[in-house]
Amino acid sequence: MAINPDEDTEFNDALRKHGILPPRPPTPPTPPPPESPGLDELLDDFTSAELQELAEDTRDEATERLIEDIRRQKISEAQDIARKARFGRVYPIGRDDYTREVTEASQVDEEGDTEGKGTPVVCFLYKDGLPQCERAHDFVRVLAQRHPRTKFVSIIGDKCIPNLPDSRLPMFIIYRKGEVLTQLIAWSARRQGTIDELSAHLVLVGAIEIVLPSRGSKNRDENEEEDEDEDDKYWRAASKAKTGSSSGPSRQKGNIRASRNKDDSDSDFDFDL
Repeated sequence: MAINPDEDTEFNDALRKHGILPPRPPTPPTPPPPESPGLDELLDDFTSAELQELAEDTRDEATERLIEDIRRQKISEAQDIARKARFGRVYPIGRDDYTREVTEASQVDEEGDTEGKGTPVVCFLYKDGLPQCERAHDFVRVLAQRHPRTKFVSIIGDKCIPNLPDSRLPMFIIYRKGEVLTQLIAWSARRQGTIDELSAHLVLVGAIEIVLPSRGSKNRDENEEEDEDEDDKYWRAASKAKTGSSSGPSRQKGNIRASRNKDDSDSDFDFDL
């Protein structure tokens, strides 16, 4: 008769007692049950109206007060987001609007921010009918909606800089605190860029911030892992982007200089606003 040494029987116990069978391996400890989610986690996806209805239906005063606190916190957070979301679209401007809508607008501090931080302003120069400009314009519209704390403006290239050649378009001039942070000249003109690459450029110069979506009740380790993946996406996009289309930081307030390449004449474009 074959003996199964893994069976938990009295016969096997007797064999183990006499050393015929090896001792049974220790039973692994039972893992503790996961912590119960708190009330704020359970109600994370509830709307303000649903929370109010839930508070009215509960019979426990302490629970009702807690639900009401969560509801008020949600309302406060929503109001804070709405207050900081000052823009959310692309604002077409003309040459006469440039100083007010770009240079001066970039000097305005957002309520609650550190004094002198300013507002990031992305000025998009384009020309109708150029495929690279139309593609970039689509990206700009999407980014303006995603990042409503950054001001995006658009202006026809030669209306902003007289005699600006089409070869320099699309162009991005990024401002903050009244100064030019950087310029992206002829972005995606030679190689079709992606919206992630454009986002990466703007993130690297501080024009936009990466906003990660809420993960609800996922645990902290999962959040951190996904946050890192989201950050990596931007850094990978940045490594693919051509640095040759971006000039270095400029400290000339209200002044735009777009130098010509070898195919153009030796003179520069000077445009004081």
